[in-house]
Amino acid sequence: MKPTVRFEHELLAVESEHDVWCMLELSAPPAPSSLERRPLSVSLVVDRSGSMAGRKLEVTRACAEFLVQRLTPADRLSLVTYDDEVELRAPLLPIDGNRDELLRAVRHIVAGGQTNLSGGWLKGAETLQGAPQDSTRRVLLLSDGLANVGITQAPALSDAARSTLEAHGVTTSTIGFGADFDEDLLAGMADAGRGSAHFAETPDDAPGIFAQEFEDLVSLVAQNVSLEIRPAAEVGFLGVLNEFPVVPVQGGVQVQLGDAFADERRRVVFQLHVPSVAALGVMTVAGLVLRYVSVGQELASHEVRVPLLVNRVSADEAVGSAADAEVTEEVVILSSAKAGREARELADRGDLAGAERTLSEAVDRLSKTAEGSARAQELLDEAAFWRARSDQFSSGMYDAMQRKQMLFRERFMKQSRRSRDDEED
Repeated sequence: MKPTVRFEHELLAVESEHDVWCMLELSAPPAPSSLERRPLSVSLVVDRSGSMAGRKLEVTRACAEFLVQRLTPADRLSLVTYDDEVELRAPLLPIDGNRDELLRAVRHIVAGGQTNLSGGWLKGAETLQGAPQDSTRRVLLLSDGLANVGITQAPALSDAARSTLEAHGVTTSTIGFGADFDEDLLAGMADAGRGSAHFAETPDDAPGIFAQEFEDLVSLVAQNVSLEIRPAAEVGFLGVLNEFPVVPVQGGVQVQLGDAFADERRRVVFQLHVPSVAALGVMTVAGLVLRYVSVGQELASHEVRVPLLVNRVSADEAVGSAADAEVTEEVVILSSAKAGREARELADRGDLAGAERTLSEAVDRLSKTAEGSARAQELLDEAAFWRARSDQFSSGMYDAMQRKQMLFRERFMKQSRRSRDDEED
């Protein structure tokens, strides 16, 4: 993992206080070959409640078959389905010698009754507790409805996902279908379980999600990636713009970034308050500590320390220095995602006018920043998305689908994952 640090403004005027944006970019190494990667142990947990009947279940079966076909002989898969009841369709089996049996189990999934989501997830996690220690272990949970049987409280399910991760190294990813699932519950489970939360607005979105989840699993290069931000004396930490858990540690805070995947760039944007200093010259404002476990045939722990330095200059020199455009653009994009969250929370309370104003301001910032930017199209696309939501609010519209669109857009942008291909484009 290669870290690069940039400030929006690296030259700061002496005898003035400053709130400074800093961007850490992590570049992940290439993917290991299929012979070098760790084997996978995956539990596929499928909602087969009555609302899944028809096209949803048809596509889900096809996606599950895709997953079975793509796994290598060294990988393992279990299959759990749930409606009112939970059924273990296949225990954790090695793909070698069992591929046909697993495909038959997938093809025999049919729709049933209600939604015992907790029971399905618990059974899926249970099948992975005996998985080989050298394997990457993940529950992939699919649902299109509300948890209405078994454990239904979101905090309890998030706690269960977190404790399963800590005790057994089992991560959880979730896929929500359509407009009727609980997005806060599924996103909370994925966050606690250090996996990904996906939104399939229509059944046709599901194949791409399965492909992405599979690609992430086979291209995993680092786990437990974390960034400690340790401000220098008198320097204040003002917060992180991204959608990552932040916990206090001695001397600062730790930003928990989760897993890293091959050839991706991950950006973390945070803000520091730098006090007034009279002396000219270089000043250390913070230290960063990057920690991660590299994943290959063997696991290895790494720690990288990076000092954050700014240059104290005269007021005239500071005023004449240009801002780093890439940092400014990242701040504006992440701030728009933050505005999206604020607008959604206002709309949840019935304040559609306040939500509309919040998004309109974000759209204006995005549009203005796009002028002359190398990332103009990305900024304008983001502005168009939030403008459409703002227009809906001004028309008095706010429904379950709109809420999901906003929540998953916020999350996607604030996680700041980009591939090298995106960079070249």
